[in-house]
Amino acid sequence: METLLVSACLLGYPCKYCGGSSNFIGDEKWAALKERYRLVSVCPEFAGGLPTPRDPSERVGDRVVSNHGADVTENYRRGAETALALCRRFGCKKALLKAKSPSCGRDFIYDGSFSGTLTEGHGVTAELLLENDVVVFSEKELESLL
Repeated sequence: METLLVSACLLGYPCKYCGGSSNFIGDEKWAALKERYRLVSVCPEFAGGLPTPRDPSERVGDRVVSNHGADVTENYRRGAETALALCRRFGCKKALLKAKSPSCGRDFIYDGSFSGTLTEGHGVTAELLLENDVVVFSEKELESLL
């Protein structure tokens, strides 16, 4: 059975920045994933040492800053390294990550203005996984994994 790294928030863990579990993909999709893959969950932000709840953060170039101006880049980098280590340990060649997230977003993330504006780019974790040949999907592409 293939192993899939999954953003913990998509599996219903209450690790979203605001502490909620509203990113949950739903019981039916969760069950379908579990039937096809061995799931390894991670919240890179929590793994990087940030609390839940926490201030929302966005990427600004190579940095990640909170909406109060705190630089949390190192937390995001540590979390990304943890996600990569899990992929290596469990042989994950694919990852299902949360779209638009400053850690997990692929292709489009929020632009750092905290205005809801998207820009091209990857979150810190998605970027590191892609650089290390892990194929990254967002929950918007979930059907292609099933």
